[in-house]
Amino acid sequence: MAADRTDDSRTSPRRTGILLGFAPWIIFDVVAGPSTWKLAAFAALIACLVLNVPDLRRGSVKVLEITGLVFFAAVAVLALVLDRGDLLWLETYAQTISSGVIAAVALGSLAFTPFTEQYAREAVPREYWGSPAFRRTNRVLTAVWGGAFVLIAIAGLVAALSGHHGDWLNWFIPVVLLVVAIRITAWYPEHVRAAARGA
Repeated sequence: MAADRTDDSRTSPRRTGILLGFAPWIIFDVVAGPSTWKLAAFAALIACLVLNVPDLRRGSVKVLEITGLVFFAAVAVLALVLDRGDLLWLETYAQTISSGVIAAVALGSLAFTPFTEQYAREAVPREYWGSPAFRRTNRVLTAVWGGAFVLIAIAGLVAALSGHHGDWLNWFIPVVLLVVAIRITAWYPEHVRAAARGA
């Protein structure tokens, strides 16, 4: 049993950590709308501070969390200092912009350290960080999350350009994509471990 637990930790990112890292972005995407994006920005910023400051105080710096703090702080400041007319573009494209930013961060991290690896390292002994399975698992999961947010951004853009703010583009499709990404995050490491045991 102990050996199984050790094996389980070799490839798995900390799923709860990833979900908490995404929580402010999900809050913003769910709450933001033509008349609610300011509320969404402040709610996401508060979520960033509550969830991430304890990690930052311990010296744990993650690209997803830093990006969230900077992005939502910037949006909140814009909401406070600019008139509504000056922010019409942000009101229209808030969800698309936020999803595009997180997609760019996730996919961009593939060129350096996949963002899921930063969470996985908190649960995996250092000697496994360089293993092919560990690296491949985190590259796949990072690509999945990045792809999900690309599709959410596209759905939001289509909704904004068409003037259609219905449930399908703004709610149903994003929720389905996020659920799929969460399920893959839970399933794929198990798949990698099962393949390794079979080999």
